[in-house]
Amino acid sequence: MTDADTPIPAATVVLLRDRDGTCELLLLERHGSTAFAGGAMVFPGGRVDPGDRAVFADPALATGFSGLDPVDAAARVAAARETFEEADVLLSTGPAIDPAVRRDWRARLNASTATYADFLAATGHALDAATLVPFARWVPPAAAKISRHFDTHFYLAVLPAGEVVAPDGHEAVTAHWTTAAAAVSRADAGEIGLVFPTRRNLERLAQYAGLDALLAATRARPVVLTQPAIVERDGAMWLTIPEGCDYPVTEERLDTARRE
Repeated sequence: MTDADTPIPAATVVLLRDRDGTCELLLLERHGSTAFAGGAMVFPGGRVDPGDRAVFADPALATGFSGLDPVDAAARVAAARETFEEADVLLSTGPAIDPAVRRDWRARLNASTATYADFLAATGHALDAATLVPFARWVPPAAAKISRHFDTHFYLAVLPAGEVVAPDGHEAVTAHWTTAAAAVSRADAGEIGLVFPTRRNLERLAQYAGLDALLAATRARPVVLTQPAIVERDGAMWLTIPEGCDYPVTEERLDTARRE
C-alpha cells in the first residue's frame, strides 16, 4: 500500500434527538461542488486534524479521555469539532458564549486560522469523551477505485439542550432532521443521494425506534471494523460487508452503489 492509498483518519457524528418518543437524526446536504460526496446527504464529519490530538492530551480541555486509544480519542475530538464547524452545534460544555463570539470562532475554525484547542481554551469549554458513543468504524477496500480512502469512526451524540442546527453554507448547504427509515425511503424514491456507508448505517439505525434503545444497544455492542469487499456472483459485481455486525443489509450491486 502506498502513502496515497493509506486511509485518511476521519470521524463522523450521528446527531440524535428524541421527538415524541421517536428517534430523529441529522443529515446535512453536501454542497454539489465538494470533492467527496458532493450533493449527497451525510452525517456531520470530516478528517482528523493534527491539532485535534492536542485537545485530548490537555485535561483542562478534555475529560474522560484517559485510557482511550489515541486514534479513538483524536477521532472523538474531530467529531465534536466538525459538528460545530458544519452544523453550529457545540458538544462541549462550559459558560454561555455570546452569539457574535460564537460566530467568530466558527468562522475561524472553518477557515483554519484557529484550532479547536484555541476555541476551548478561550471560551472555558471542555469536551467530555462520554458525549460521543462509538458506533462503527469503516475503511474502504484498499483496492477500491475511489479518489479518497477514509478510516472513519462513527459516533452517536445527543443534541444538547438549547443547541440549534445551522449549516455552514459551504460544505453543508441544508440540514434535515429525519428518522433513519424515512431517509432510506427518500433514497429509494430517488429524492436524496446516499453513499454506501451512510445508507448501510441508516438501515442499521432504523432498527431502533427509540433513542434510549439505540444508545443502550450501541453501548452494549463492541465496535467492529467494517471493510467492504467487492465480490463477483452470478455474473454481477457486488459491494458487501460482513454479516453479524447489526447491519440488516450487507450487500448492494456495485453498479448501483454510490461510493463517494
